[in-house]
Amino acid sequence: MAEGFRLGLTVSRKVGRAVWRNRVRRVVREFFRLHQAMLDRPLDIVVVPKRNLDPKSIDMALVEQEFLPALSRLLREPGDGGNETRSAC
Repeated sequence: MAEGFRLGLTVSRKVGRAVWRNRVRRVVREFFRLHQAMLDRPLDIVVVPKRNLDPKSIDMALVEQEFLPALSRLLREPGDGGNETRSAC
């Protein structure tokens, strides 16, 4: 496996039009780009935003509020690969 992490991101049409789905993707990718230094072991991260997410209100502050606690829990757990961490976002 390659060093670092891989990010899988899927945004359903139920979130909204293509413009809004792309905005969600851009903001989530930017969050992981800015916080990639926190991820010191190889991980596969899959993000599936909820249907009731308002894409007009998504910004970096909201993404950080949802993902930073999940990332910190993930990094504290041993790297056995069997644990699953879910965020509210």
